[in-house]
Amino acid sequence: MKYVDFKKFTDENGAQPIYLFEGEESYFRDKGEALLKARYLQEATLDYAAFDGAGLKGDKIRDLIAAANSFPFISEKRVVKVSEFYPTEKDYETYLKEFFEDPSTDSILMICNSQKSKTGSAALAKKPNVTYVDCSRSDEETVKRWIYLTCKKSGVYADGITCGKIANYCLLDMSRIATETEKLIGYCVAAGKERITDETVEALVYADSEYKIYELANALSRKNYSEYMKIVKELSVRGFNETAFLSALAAYFKGLYEAATCRGSDKEAALTLGIKEYAVKKNREQASKFKKEDLFRFYETTYGAISGIKCGDLTPPSALKMVTARLFFEKK
Repeated sequence: MKYVDFKKFTDENGAQPIYLFEGEESYFRDKGEALLKARYLQEATLDYAAFDGAGLKGDKIRDLIAAANSFPFISEKRVVKVSEFYPTEKDYETYLKEFFEDPSTDSILMICNSQKSKTGSAALAKKPNVTYVDCSRSDEETVKRWIYLTCKKSGVYADGITCGKIANYCLLDMSRIATETEKLIGYCVAAGKERITDETVEALVYADSEYKIYELANALSRKNYSEYMKIVKELSVRGFNETAFLSALAAYFKGLYEAATCRGSDKEAALTLGIKEYAVKKNREQASKFKKEDLFRFYETTYGAISGIKCGDLTPPSALKMVTARLFFEKK
């Protein structure tokens, strides 16, 4: 199930013996753990144990199973957490199978993994008595709805455009989104405001540097030199020197060109390029504002400037000036 359905599932079905929280979104994994501990763990000192999966090899896996088979002292359930646990199929058959097929009814085993099963590892999501919770990054519409509902519960209104701005400023990272949404709600409540505006978001939410590069490319597509230079200065204030800026720009143009030239659906292109489907979608939207040959020229220009810096032919400031001049004023 998706994480957004996890609370409802728990409300309706109660505690399950084994949970697998799997995906790159640490916010979801942490919230899932917190919900189970709040409901079933009354005494963490006595009834909670945590293991690092990287250290559980071979016979050491027995320690995890022994902990999961222990009775709680005071709490309703003994809670055992293991992080980044990717046992092989052989390890599963040898040490885990018996427990998974007949788990303790007095404990909860939580497996919290940031990645899908690694090559050669057992497919834990398909094992018996495992409740699988997908903690991968949510799509933009789901995140916007989360922001809207969270604000609404606090008596603060935010329209779809504003919710989208918060989501994009944070690059759909739920940990950041949760923090920034809480900050915006707090500001509005303290100031007696009933609505989060775009201006409030721009004033209070730090836009991720990758998003600023996205805005910079937008300025370039519109040939808006003053906006372009404004963003360059903003990034400079945030610690981006000329070399770091040019490297980020080269990588961005490379990504746009690859997304524009890669065939297939967004999902198929994501598999081919090894990036998230959301990133492909956004890159293709951005790339559509340029000609493909221009994207390749922009990449060659920025990459060439970086090479010039490394070879000592250009200083970082002169390289940035040269790139800017070519991006805006060089004839094709």
